[in-house]
Amino acid sequence: MSADDPLHRIAEALERVSPPPAPAPDFTASAYVWHVEPDRLEPVPVVNRIPLDLLVGIDRARDTLMANTRQFADGLPANNALLWGARGMGKSSLVKAVHGALEAGHPDLKLVELQREDLPSVGRLLNLLRDAPQRFVLYCDDLSFSHDDQHYKSLKAVLDGGIEGRPDNVVFYATSNRRHLMPRDMIENERGSAINPSEAVEEKVSLSDRFGLWLGFHACDQDAYLAMIRGYCDAFGVEVSDDELRAGAIEWQATRGSRSGRVAWQFFTDLAGRKGVRIG
Repeated sequence: MSADDPLHRIAEALERVSPPPAPAPDFTASAYVWHVEPDRLEPVPVVNRIPLDLLVGIDRARDTLMANTRQFADGLPANNALLWGARGMGKSSLVKAVHGALEAGHPDLKLVELQREDLPSVGRLLNLLRDAPQRFVLYCDDLSFSHDDQHYKSLKAVLDGGIEGRPDNVVFYATSNRRHLMPRDMIENERGSAINPSEAVEEKVSLSDRFGLWLGFHACDQDAYLAMIRGYCDAFGVEVSDDELRAGAIEWQATRGSRSGRVAWQFFTDLAGRKGVRIG
C-alpha cells in the first residue's frame, strides 16, 4: 500500500484518532497509575504515603492486610480485599503503607492504581500484567456504584477473571464507604420492584462476597484520635506539650464535627506549620 493510497491515508487518520497502546513498561518503578486513551501504565516516582507504624487504631485491619500481602509477595495464595467503613480512617493509607513496608524486601511487588471510571478497561490491564514476572497489587480507591451504573460488571473480571481466571500475579484491593458497594436504597428499590426480588439484587450485592477479606474501619474515639496526633508529632519532631496538643486537637475536631485519622493529620499539619516544622 503506497503512501498516496486512500486506504493508507484513512488508516493513518484512524491511528491518530485511536493510537495503539503503549508497550508495557519495564516495571522498574514501585508504583504505577493506569490510564486509558491510550492505554498506558504511568510510573509514580514518589508514592504519597505515611509509614505503617503511624496508622493508629486499625491494628486488626493492619495485621490482616499485611499478612495477606506478604503471602502474595512471597508467591503464595492470597485473597482480594475490600476495606470498607468510615471516611478518613486510613483505608487507602493502609494499602499504600503496607506496600511501602514490603517493597524493600520484595522489589518485584508493584502497586497499580486503577480509577473507578476506568473499570471497563480492566481486562486490557490484566492482559498487560498477566505475563510479567512481577507481582501486582491492583488498587481502586473509593469504589462504589450508583443507580444504573454498569461498571460493576467489569469488576468481575478482576475478582473472578472470567474464562481465563484472575492472573496469579495480581491481587485486587479496593476501598469503599459501603460494605455492599451500592446504596441501600438501590438494593431496596430493586427488591420492591422485581418479580423475583432476591435474584434481582443477588448479582450486585454478591460483588462484595467475591472479596476474600472484608476489613471494617470504624470512627475512632477521642483517645485514639489524640494518640494519632501524638504519633505524628513524635515521628516528625514537633515539640508540643500534652495539654497544648489536647486542647488544640479537641477544638479542631469540634470545628470539623468529626474525629478520624484524616482530621488528626489535618490538625497535625496545621500544628507543624505553626511550630515551623517541615513535614514534606
